[in-house]
Amino acid sequence: MAPATPPTGAAGRGPEFGAHLPLIDISGAGAVDLAALQEYARAAASLGYRYLSANDHMVFSRPWLDGPTALAAVLEASADLTLTTSVSLPAVRGPVPLAKTLAAIDRLSGGRLLVGLGPGSSERDYAAVGLPAERRWERFEESVAALRALLTQDAEPFTGDYYSTEDVRLEPAPLTPGGPPLWIGSWGSRPGLRRVARLADGWLASGYNTTPQRFGASREYLERQLASGGQTALPNALVTLWLYVADNPNDADRVLADVLAPMIRRPVEELRAMWLPVGTPEVCAERLSAFAAAGAERMFVWPLADDLHQLERFALEVAPHVAAPG
Repeated sequence: MAPATPPTGAAGRGPEFGAHLPLIDISGAGAVDLAALQEYARAAASLGYRYLSANDHMVFSRPWLDGPTALAAVLEASADLTLTTSVSLPAVRGPVPLAKTLAAIDRLSGGRLLVGLGPGSSERDYAAVGLPAERRWERFEESVAALRALLTQDAEPFTGDYYSTEDVRLEPAPLTPGGPPLWIGSWGSRPGLRRVARLADGWLASGYNTTPQRFGASREYLERQLASGGQTALPNALVTLWLYVADNPNDADRVLADVLAPMIRRPVEELRAMWLPVGTPEVCAERLSAFAAAGAERMFVWPLADDLHQLERFALEVAPHVAAPG
């Protein structure tokens, strides 16, 4: 695989790019194996991506490899990439077990972990662990506070209605001083963005649940919320950007209709309106440039087929042409 300059947008001034690990059995060929995961991580590192990300579900419509385990499996192959959860489910997994896992990944990776957290969008995940989904927001907020107390050395313990870290000491502690940063996912609702402003070190937005216009409006609302509390702007990333760099529009539409729509159970017409990087190189660059203009600082792509080839095509044919804002 030919090396590429780091895919950081036009003239190196645009957004940084990350790659989602291929955890879903998209093709139906069976779950990805260790060798394939490591090859993918090495390719992302050699092509200049800055982040390697793993999403999280307990149950899904397709086989889904465990996210934190997959990150741990590619520690060496990932070189100096920042390892990201996008997102982990602390209310589903439990803050103490998840903190133990995250601390180990941070320590074993040399402090390369960025923790993305969310309540999860699937009621099936909650049912699978015996929790009522209708209380997920309250549980999630408490679990974030509990995680921060666990991952921060010498922090005051957290005690709430659902969780307590009294008499729980996380050892060994994360390598990152003060613990790895905790970013929170929100599709852009006002309650979700207020939660980000109150609890998070950064914001993860969903690439297949927004448009550049909606993302920009959400970012501006978040900045107003932060300013009203005397806080500075938070960093952001646009995650789960389903990717397919196609030779022609017909191939791109086929992938949306035959691969993505049935997998995530969305109408193809809805996906066509989402400004995903599915199309010719020019179309992909145009769509991501619109997100960059709206303030997206990092973008994490997820190939829908031909994983390694798509990573390379994106790095060489799309990323250098994503225009920097301004």
